[in-house]
Amino acid sequence: MEKTQDKVQKKPIRLIAAICNDRGMGKDGQMPWSIPSESKYFMDTIQRVSKPGKMNLFIWGKLCFRAHPASDFPMANCLHVVLSETLNTAPDHANFLCRDFESAVLLAAKPPLADLIETIWVIGGRRVYEDALKHPWCDLIYLTDVMAEFDCDVFFPEFDKEEFKLQESFPDVPSGIQEDKGIKYKCEVFKRETGDAVEAE
Repeated sequence: MEKTQDKVQKKPIRLIAAICNDRGMGKDGQMPWSIPSESKYFMDTIQRVSKPGKMNLFIWGKLCFRAHPASDFPMANCLHVVLSETLNTAPDHANFLCRDFESAVLLAAKPPLADLIETIWVIGGRRVYEDALKHPWCDLIYLTDVMAEFDCDVFFPEFDKEEFKLQESFPDVPSGIQEDKGIKYKCEVFKRETGDAVEAE
């Protein structure tokens, strides 16, 4: 009997991060700044779904997941997958454990989750962002420009500004320069403009 291949439903893959002047985004496993209004924007964005009953899948690197405040869990409308080559079980607050990025993507794209998951959000860290930027389903980068200098030891990867174009305005994204606790920042979105996404098979 011929095995029926699970149908793959293509899902949008979106990166979200906040970076300072030199693309720095972390220091010693922590965020180097505290900007409550930007944190609220981050949470509102990744938890948004089009209708009740839908969910998003968040992809985290192990260290990034461990560094995230436990007080933020549980999060509305979401499932969490942690990437690790060494863990044997999913960490507390995580729903799934995968060895690599593509395995995590296929969790959202195949049954039983395919009809439930709306968007795949990539939360970090650097290696996970790098894998996501190479994926043909990646269509948007939500990048907050923290307009200040901070000491960082982890940095957001470079990406092609011709392939991902800065949008003049975007739904549900604040426009112009914002300020909170004396720190100025801009919420930006880059949209993939060149090339055609590979259709899922």
